[in-house]
Amino acid sequence: MSPSTESRVISIGALHFDTIAHASSPIRPETSTPARHSSKPGGVATNIARALVKLGVDTGLVGVLGEDGPAHTLITKLAAEGVKLSHVVRKGFSTGQYLALHNPDGELAAACVDDKILSEAPPGLFDKSIEELKSSLPHGTIWFLDANLPEAMLHRVTDAIGKGRLIANAVSNAKAPCLKAVLNKLDCLMLNRGEAIALTGLPEESAAEKLVEALHHMGLKSMVLTSGSDDVLLSETGTLTRFSPPAVDVVDVTGAGDALTAGTIAALAKGIPLKEAVPYGLSAAAMTLQNTGALAQDLSWDAIENF
Repeated sequence: MSPSTESRVISIGALHFDTIAHASSPIRPETSTPARHSSKPGGVATNIARALVKLGVDTGLVGVLGEDGPAHTLITKLAAEGVKLSHVVRKGFSTGQYLALHNPDGELAAACVDDKILSEAPPGLFDKSIEELKSSLPHGTIWFLDANLPEAMLHRVTDAIGKGRLIANAVSNAKAPCLKAVLNKLDCLMLNRGEAIALTGLPEESAAEKLVEALHHMGLKSMVLTSGSDDVLLSETGTLTRFSPPAVDVVDVTGAGDALTAGTIAALAKGIPLKEAVPYGLSAAAMTLQNTGALAQDLSWDAIENF
């Protein structure tokens, strides 16, 4: 498909400065552990935008920054990668930061996040950015939202976007319930089992099919539901499809869910139907699991086509 027929994507949500530590031995409390540290842009919306650019999709990112060193680093880094940043500055707030500690097998041992700059933001923070973008965007633009946006802002942003194609990521068990009131506005939601339980209030032992059914009753049109290494479920217009994730040696679990979302959206942007787009997302996720950090260095459209 030629670039002229591809859709543009606008990603809205968390824009963080991530510090990731990979320990050389199991992490134990109350003592230090030798580790390799790396720092890079992060946050779900940012991870999606960075991955989409690597996948050859024209992508804009809407986020909020402080007036500090991490903000300058993020602006420089994202510009160099080709992400078109439309950011709002909040004076007196620190740029969002995320710190993660990983054991040698890639498992996440602990993580902390400072996201007050977004979680405590006024609902209309991105109004101007969205209006400016809408005036210049082509028909068929795909809008992506992450649930790091506060509930009131999710209402405001989805209303501002209007009839655009809208895809969201539930982010975490804690953040997922913020999406309840806007589920009927989404074309597709990407989420995992824990997030589905948090959204529906169903018991933890509920079958995946029951979670899917409950989410449809709440107004959700389509969803991609993951359950660790189990099958990924796509439910679209009442039809349930199962996909088996590729088996890979895990180096780092950071960003695998974001890569699934990005790969799927990239395929949608290239005109591929959702049912056929999900395998591209699974390939992107598998590549990310084999790399350190939220973005596989060798990620590209050709790579996930041939994975």
